[in-house]
Amino acid sequence: MENIRIREMQLTLRNEREMLADFLIQHKLHIDEDVECAFGVFQGEALCGCGCAAGSTLKCFAIDESLRGQNVLGMLISHLSAERFTTGYDDLFVFTRPHNRELFAGCGMYPLCETESVLLLENRRGGVERFARSVSAAPEGVRDIGAAVMNCNPLTNGHLSLIRYAAAHSEFLYVFVVEENRSAFPFADRIALVRKATKDMPNVCVQPSGKYMISGATFPTYFLKETESPSKIQSELDITLFAGQIAPALHIGKRFAGQEPFDAVTHEYNETMRRLLPQYGIEFCEIPRAALDGEVISAGRVRALLRERGMCSEIERMVPACTAEYLRDRGSV
Repeated sequence: MENIRIREMQLTLRNEREMLADFLIQHKLHIDEDVECAFGVFQGEALCGCGCAAGSTLKCFAIDESLRGQNVLGMLISHLSAERFTTGYDDLFVFTRPHNRELFAGCGMYPLCETESVLLLENRRGGVERFARSVSAAPEGVRDIGAAVMNCNPLTNGHLSLIRYAAAHSEFLYVFVVEENRSAFPFADRIALVRKATKDMPNVCVQPSGKYMISGATFPTYFLKETESPSKIQSELDITLFAGQIAPALHIGKRFAGQEPFDAVTHEYNETMRRLLPQYGIEFCEIPRAALDGEVISAGRVRALLRERGMCSEIERMVPACTAEYLRDRGSV
């Protein structure tokens, strides 16, 4: 190990990024497009190991066979963690194959959730418990607790229709708004609109989704085979984590979702909920999507109209008053 050095790779330089991508290809992996930083292990000028990060996720690990068993993985995780802490990320995650459990656990990562295809680890034990404590508790004595997870990008009458239905069929309802800022509208604005629209629903509690409701937008795919479906694997992991840990911590017994006749990924997610949630004693409630003039109301349609025509009467009919006011004030997407 005397001639080994680890340094941050300069991904803005074409030759550095190509070197990283080629090295991963040699290891039958590929570089995810959202990689923000990378550290390389070098013997002289030759790259012989790497690890990357995007947001709070550490990923794209590869190490030459000759260096395995020499704690190179631990050194890479240490360098990446220090860089991520400096960038402002305290809670870090690794997605990997289940057979790598001991490798990452030996480097200070704690197993969090596992399916047949993927294992999720975190850098601090007890993350779900901390998340559950940050969520407002249901009133004492309430037993019929439901949940819905929504992006609301932006909030439409379709979302509101689902919330009203779920609230009418639960004593207490959690509405988790996806916290990641990978949408056309910022998280702070999205959750504010949901809270404003539901302020007169006393049994509805609007909460951030936190870091433990896994989005397909951030699920790493670098280690998957071409024959595997990223959306299927991501949905199985997300629902297993929700049903196995989040729901019990918050005493959630139902999960509500709208039917999805068009988007294949969302339809697959609903089918995975239908299959997995009952195994954990959680009822899956899928309801018809709200429609306007025979056409399903969708946030995607609202965004498309904003781009094409700006704020217009058709949008006014698809969104609650608070969203319409917000869109008029904000302007374009």
